[in-house]
Amino acid sequence: MSESIIILLIVLGVFLLALEVFVVPGFGVSGILGMASLIWGIFLVTDSVLEGILYTIGALIILGIIVYLSFRSPRTRRLWKRFSLSTRQTLDGGYVGPKVQAESYVGRTGISLTQLRPAGTGNFDGEYLDVVTEGGYIGHGTAIKVIAVEGTRIVVREAKTL
Repeated sequence: MSESIIILLIVLGVFLLALEVFVVPGFGVSGILGMASLIWGIFLVTDSVLEGILYTIGALIILGIIVYLSFRSPRTRRLWKRFSLSTRQTLDGGYVGPKVQAESYVGRTGISLTQLRPAGTGNFDGEYLDVVTEGGYIGHGTAIKVIAVEGTRIVVREAKTL
């Protein structure tokens, strides 16, 4: 095959990978196409499939070593810090995390303070909680019961009696 096509495939692969990293991260299509183009270019250069696989594995190992060393080098560490979030959420900074003991609310009953369609606020013995229904509508002032806690999400349904 022509050398210009092989070079074009490799350059296109590098361009698509750069596009994935810097322009549309997380979408995936340009990254997959970039990797496919690079691997196809490598396979077109080689004489056999085994040789292509060995070159591809070698290139991935070398790339891994380069990335590892770039994290260790003080010169490139500044570059990587630009890509990561360095702020922390602390109590001194005003961050208050969700209550962990939300599981203790399972089975408790209360009153809906707002219309739950499906999210709103409920009053459980003087404690106001953000709650979510199973998907249906519950009117204001209706008796509700906590049926599940999924992380910070408190799921309720209409209670038969309060």
